[in-house]
Amino acid sequence: MTSEQFLAAALRNTVNRAIVDELDRLGLPDAWLVAGCLVQSVWNVLTKRPLDHGINDYDVFYFDPDTSWEAEDAVIRDLAARLGHLGVAIEVRNQARVHLWYPGKHGVPYPALSRSTDGIDRFLSGNVQVGIRRGADSYDVYAPKGFGDVAGMIVRPNRTGNFSAANYATKAARWKALWPEITVLAAE
Repeated sequence: MTSEQFLAAALRNTVNRAIVDELDRLGLPDAWLVAGCLVQSVWNVLTKRPLDHGINDYDVFYFDPDTSWEAEDAVIRDLAARLGHLGVAIEVRNQARVHLWYPGKHGVPYPALSRSTDGIDRFLSGNVQVGIRRGADSYDVYAPKGFGDVAGMIVRPNRTGNFSAANYATKAARWKALWPEITVLAAE
């Protein structure tokens, strides 16, 4: 699967397109639509399911040096107001402040990041290490592991410094129940 094929399939889900377009209009710094909503849209195209099948939420990353909860909350509320008509859950996270709350929530350390793509690099599984955003003339696609696992419907652990086998297993089990065609590689 090429970057263009991935993008075309992911953008068949009109919610993905609407979010990316709104992020561009809003001008959030280093903003990306990331992870499962993209990959799962592609899986739904590949398996001929409804485009929104199994998608819990739509993850947005941005990077703002203001690490206050108040600043992030203002962005969360602004995007909710702008995109509420879509009727989906949108999870917005300032990647500059993830290290402040991640250890308490997930029980594993998390380093301070310097850009949004650093957060994409740390996802639990390699297949969801993807992000898209509007570029100058089209879209930017970030996929450090490429698209082989997405196209092959393979879930592979990404053993970064914050990897949790338990969290990976939980996520993979949910996906396997929704997309029985996927192949889940063991965390260990």
